[in-house]
Amino acid sequence: MRISKRALLGVAAVSAVLALGVSQSQANDEVRLRLNWMYYGSHAGFAYGKDKGYYKEQGIDLDIRSGNGSGSAHRLVANGDSTFAYGSCASMTNLAAKGAPLISVGVIDAMGTEAIIVRPDAGVKTIGDLKGKTILTTANAGVNTFFPLVLKNAGLAEGDVKVTNVAEGALVSSYLQGSGGAVGILGGLDDKPAEIKANGGADPVTFAYSDYGVNQVGYCIVTNTDTVKNKPDLVKRFMAATVNAYKETEANPDAAVAAMADIVGGSMAEDAGKAQARAVLGVTLSVLYSKANKDKQLGLNVPQDWADMLELMKKYNGLETDKPATAFYTNDFLPK
Repeated sequence: MRISKRALLGVAAVSAVLALGVSQSQANDEVRLRLNWMYYGSHAGFAYGKDKGYYKEQGIDLDIRSGNGSGSAHRLVANGDSTFAYGSCASMTNLAAKGAPLISVGVIDAMGTEAIIVRPDAGVKTIGDLKGKTILTTANAGVNTFFPLVLKNAGLAEGDVKVTNVAEGALVSSYLQGSGGAVGILGGLDDKPAEIKANGGADPVTFAYSDYGVNQVGYCIVTNTDTVKNKPDLVKRFMAATVNAYKETEANPDAAVAAMADIVGGSMAEDAGKAQARAVLGVTLSVLYSKANKDKQLGLNVPQDWADMLELMKKYNGLETDKPATAFYTNDFLPK
């Protein structure tokens, strides 16, 4: 039986349409993750997950972008530039309370690593010794949120310590140089001491916020509430890949750092850069689970931790909201 050219063309056209449909249905979701800052050790889990194909396995093409502070990263999720952000939970709560469409769908740093970090030659042995002195920080940094509470609990008024903003990229160099007479910085114990040492500085004197009545949730995975509503399966798949990635990072931290070094290149791919990143990652891995997370569920938004943080923010940081703590997070998308 002879088949006409028209029929053959018709079959070909149908086949092409069917193939296109299959291709489109199998296409991965393009997802942009916005970090709180440029790559450092705490971010190694994301890089490892991308390198090992955990996000691909979940149908996700992951684009990891650097940020400019937690507040900035969260705002980029709120305005639709990025799908997810990794940043300060307190910073996200401040924005969400003011109407930003943001919610935490998972926690990586379950406890805050925020601290006052002081040069050892400054003669500062207690926070009280900071009275009349200058501390450097970065605008929009999550570490700024509870600094007034730390001062209050240490017996100081907010105005007793001068705070000066500098660019994040200049924070450590300004610290080492004592710019403007500054004796220290506000920063994370997870990254700043390692960065200081990598740049030739001595071990700093540190005052962890957690020692001064600050019980806070650390760093969250944040997304837009519209994404939760309209693309719940995407959120679930992203969190499955992320939890898997950080579990594997717990087991193989050196491999995670190597994966990040391959992505970033430059000085991070050198031995000194890897060592610095590994030191930072070690701090992050030590705070994956808060004391209240009895079952050690990675990624869990612990209700008691959130309730404590919200109460602190209302009492000491002027947070105005009548929403319960549960309005700012959900555990619905964590792997069971």
